[in-house]
Amino acid sequence: MAVPLMSEVIGAPVFAGFRMSLSLTDSQLQAATDVLDEVLDFRHPADAVLSNFFRARRQLGSRERAFAADATYGVVRHLRQLRRVAGEGVGPRKLIFAWLMRCEGLSIRQLEPFLSVSERGWLAGLKSEAKEATTLAERCDLPDWLADRMAAQYDEASLLALADALNQSAPFDIRVNPFKAERDTVLARLQAEGVKAEAGRFSPYAIRLETRVPLQKHPLFVDGSIEVQDEGSQLLALLLAPKRSEMVADFCAGAGGKTLLLGALMRSTGRLYAFDVAEKRLARMKPRVARSGLSNVHPALIAHENDQRIKRLAGKLDRVLVDAPCSGMGTLRRNPDLKWRQTERDLLELVQRQAAILAAAARLLKVGGRLVYATCSLLREENDAIVDAFLAAHPAFAEEPANEVLAAQKIALDTGTRLRMSPVTHDTDGFFAAVLTRKE
Repeated sequence: MAVPLMSEVIGAPVFAGFRMSLSLTDSQLQAATDVLDEVLDFRHPADAVLSNFFRARRQLGSRERAFAADATYGVVRHLRQLRRVAGEGVGPRKLIFAWLMRCEGLSIRQLEPFLSVSERGWLAGLKSEAKEATTLAERCDLPDWLADRMAAQYDEASLLALADALNQSAPFDIRVNPFKAERDTVLARLQAEGVKAEAGRFSPYAIRLETRVPLQKHPLFVDGSIEVQDEGSQLLALLLAPKRSEMVADFCAGAGGKTLLLGALMRSTGRLYAFDVAEKRLARMKPRVARSGLSNVHPALIAHENDQRIKRLAGKLDRVLVDAPCSGMGTLRRNPDLKWRQTERDLLELVQRQAAILAAAARLLKVGGRLVYATCSLLREENDAIVDAFLAAHPAFAEEPANEVLAAQKIALDTGTRLRMSPVTHDTDGFFAAVLTRKE
């Protein structure tokens, strides 16, 4: 995965029910203002800024933390529209008030206890001025360059629907570890404990929770029976469909969410390499592997896609998953700051890197081996264009229809030859995947 997902932050604070029961306090507002001020620099990922902010202020209560997180993500999701309405130069405090009124539906009367005289006049002016978005990018709450690229892929109505979905908060999915537990058993236990949960629509291991709950101390999490993972992400491992005793690689393993499912599908047999260029990400994988009960996972730090560790395995592997570093535009529900932190230049650099990684990973496959190329992006440049160029340059590889691979596992999902998951249609993060086979 190219970007950290809020779904992988166990028990990440999310303020729920604010509009239903107003209980804003000065301390909540101050915490939100302080952390938003840091986030709006866009020098670091928003979830990392929030984590560091809370770690440095352990005196903050759960309500301060929850509101600060909710306000930060709410403002960042709608930043372009809020700045258009409130003014480009307004600070974080005013942006929070604008968000509460324009997006959360609070009235000036409800906010009055926290407003100075000048702020009340300013906010009243916002209410009376109906500044409508004038461009498609403004209506989508996207930077111009990104809106232009997406407008080339979608008609206006589809793009507006997609943008609206990306500006919502993401659902909370967990995955059952099939090496240790059965989904029905886990689901029944959670429901018996009063957790509102239901089976996922597509992955046979997915459970969707109605609200985000802290799981880090739950016995099912502690013993490795469950992990937090978006349902769409789970499908990437199911497309690879590794078998017992095979040699498999997760080429861009990250913190190991998909690695763990691959290892469980292999029933902890064979050999599963977890390659990554980031030592910190691999370090986060170790406790997860320990909880999972798997003994076939072998994390390996590499310097780049042509590392000697990679070259030594050329032509030896049965299956390779390439969840390539990408813009992460399919994860904007969890990481809305990505659309403001990335640029066109970043995208062009990513595209070059993706092509190089795919070519290097393909060399690992033996004849008859399967490779899945995937991203959490919605952009054609990172998806179809990469796969089409690879197939044109590598006639020894053929494409296997993703819908047929899933159907063979009795997964009722057909997005065509290539997997395309959308928050609009599937209520998952946006994912793309293509299944490639080495013929000769």
